[in-house]
Amino acid sequence: MHYSIIVLSSLLVVAFAEENPLSDAYIHRINSIQSSWRAGRNFDVNTPLSKIKTLMGVKPGYKTKLPQLSIQVSDDLPDNFDARENWPNCQSIREIRDQASCGSCWAFGAVEAMSDRICIYSNATQQVSLSANDLIACCHLCGFGCMGGFPDVAWRHWTQHGIVSGGGYESNEGCQSYAFPSCEHYTNGSRPPCGGAIEFTPKCTKKCDPSSKLIYKDDLHYGESSYSIKEEDKIRTEIFKNGPVEATFNVYDDFLNYKSGVYQQTSKTLLGGHAVKILGWGVENDLPYWLVANSWNEDWGDKGFFKILRGNDECGIEDDIIGGIPKL
Repeated sequence: MHYSIIVLSSLLVVAFAEENPLSDAYIHRINSIQSSWRAGRNFDVNTPLSKIKTLMGVKPGYKTKLPQLSIQVSDDLPDNFDARENWPNCQSIREIRDQASCGSCWAFGAVEAMSDRICIYSNATQQVSLSANDLIACCHLCGFGCMGGFPDVAWRHWTQHGIVSGGGYESNEGCQSYAFPSCEHYTNGSRPPCGGAIEFTPKCTKKCDPSSKLIYKDDLHYGESSYSIKEEDKIRTEIFKNGPVEATFNVYDDFLNYKSGVYQQTSKTLLGGHAVKILGWGVENDLPYWLVANSWNEDWGDKGFFKILRGNDECGIEDDIIGGIPKL
């Protein structure tokens, strides 16, 4: 079945000069000029954009250097696919993590997809959550920790050096928990508010938390291979066969207000590069979309998830797709 991609007119992609992108007026403007997605409040109106930009830790001009995988497109790709439903026993696939006040999206998108694939390849016998903290702190070639990094190097680090297990802040899950507590990204909620300054990158400590009974070197999980994928049908085939992938895309200021529907860019104001996990695809109101997990906790967007236009390389979402095979 073929779908017509309805792309917003270039006349609608406008820069709202001198208007706060978190204001009610800006949100109303987004909703008034298009109908593919709905905008709403995710951040307090007084949140400095400089603070929000620190959450986007993929450096400008980033392009993956991993080898491109040759993929034979599957003949039986469904119109709709959700990895949460296809592998229901893999708890990590439905998890939304929180990078807190650290520009570690590059690491979160990586360990989330890696964790999913360990579960998938082990037929759900290995339910592991790989530690974003270990990757941020100990992959010195990955970039700058909480100041941003390179997703492709993170996947290469997995294959060469391994990553230990670990959950959220003080979760007592796995070897090494995340150093920073989950926080409200300037919305009213049950969590404490995120701090005003970017966090310092944790020091690399090749030891498990004092509360853990695991031994660091014995808990390292490795990848067998890592690679990049190009083209929509090949990306779908990869997800369909092997599980969620990491993707990067350009964030424009209207995206901050996403609540539901299929996101299409309406603004020209670029904030930075962001890394996320794609876990499926589908069609909504005749618009093909990618189903994506963000790492700004469940209070953002659609309970932490969002949909973005598929097949048109919206905001570069299809440019730098990364996957890999775990070593079990």
